[in-house]
Parts: sequence; structure tokens; C-alpha cells
Amino acid sequence: MKRSGWRGPSPALVIACLALFVALGGTVLAATKIDGKTIKVKSLPGNRLKLGSVPGNRIAAHSLTGDRIKVDTLGEVPSAAHAGSADSARHAQTAIAADHATDATTVNGHAVGCPTGRRQFAGACWEMEASTAQVNAPEAAEACAARGGELPSALALTAFAKQPGVTLDVGGEWTDQIGNIGELNDFGVVVVLSGWTIDAYPSTWQRHFRCVSPLVT
Repeated sequence: MKRSGWRGPSPALVIACLALFVALGGTVLAATKIDGKTIKVKSLPGNRLKLGSVPGNRIAAHSLTGDRIKVDTLGEVPSAAHAGSADSARHAQTAIAADHATDATTVNGHAVGCPTGRRQFAGACWEMEASTAQVNAPEAAEACAARGGELPSALALTAFAKQPGVTLDVGGEWTDQIGNIGELNDFGVVVVLSGWTIDAYPSTWQRHFRCVSPLVT
């Protein structure tokens, strides 16, 4: 009697097929049953995780470092946006204030600048012309005080008299300083003469004067 040519699988082949089936079945099971909720924290390295497979509440605090995060995918932090806007606003307001400062006519409610007939010099407003009337020194001081100013010092008046367009009265102009009268021991009020010389005269004499007022009034 002839034997059939078919032979049953060898034990080795059966075992190999069984192992392959188990392996394929395990992969399918893992793909369908394992998700982010079933992964234990810190059980897998970051490079083994599929994007979007692990929810944020499964990531331990401080477990991700900067080199593992793609910075350009992060949005702007709300407080940072607010800070940026605030900084821009501050610079903008400073620029506006600086621009308006050049056109300012008042500072804290006070007028800035010199009115007509006066010139800014040495941080104050000087009258361009001396008084038309001659008065004694006390009267000159009172007149300047009534205008919101004062008589200038001798050296300041000398310097101002050298400015273009300024002419001292020929007989001299009163200042706010006291000096000796010639060789006498008497004191008088200092006068600046047209030749830019300085001398002292009795306060009762009659002289012209000009006032100096603050730049901000």
C-alpha cells in the first residue's frame, strides 16, 4: 500500500506559527487598548510617545524641559502681551509729552516764556529797553517788584548790555547791589554805565532802570 505524499507540519513550524499569531494579536490589542490614560507617569521616555497620545493631565509637573518643547508652537502668555502693550504705551506717552514740551506755554499752571518787549537771557526775561523815566533806586526796585521782577545784578546787566540790540542808558542804570561811593565811606547803589563800567551813586539820585523777571511765572 502506498503512503500519501502529504506530511503534517512539523512541531517547529507549529510553534513558529503560534508565536507569530500571538505577536500579531498582541500588537492589535496594544493599538486598541493602550492610550494615554493607561500609561504610567514616567514609564516611557519622551521620544517613544506619539504626538497627542498623552493628555496634559498625565504629564508630571516639571517633567518636560525646554529642549523637548518646540517654542514656536507656543502662544503668547496673556500677561506678557499685557506687559508688552504697557511698555509700548509708556514710550508712546513719553514721546507725546516730549513733543508737546517744545510747544508748551504753561508748566503746572505757570506761564512759560518771555512776553513781548523782553528777551530770554541767563534763564530769565530781560526788558529790552530801559525805563523812560528816571527814578531813585528804591523807586526802581519797587517798580520792578510790581512787574513781578527785580533789578539785575551789576555783572549780569553788564553781560546783557553786550547782547545784540541792547543799549544801556548813557547816564547808567540801577542794579540791586550796594557799593562804596568814590573815596568816601558812604555806601551807594551800583550803576552800570553805557561804557560797561560800574560805579556807585547815592540811592536818592535819579537813574533809568530795567527789570528782570522769571522765565516761568
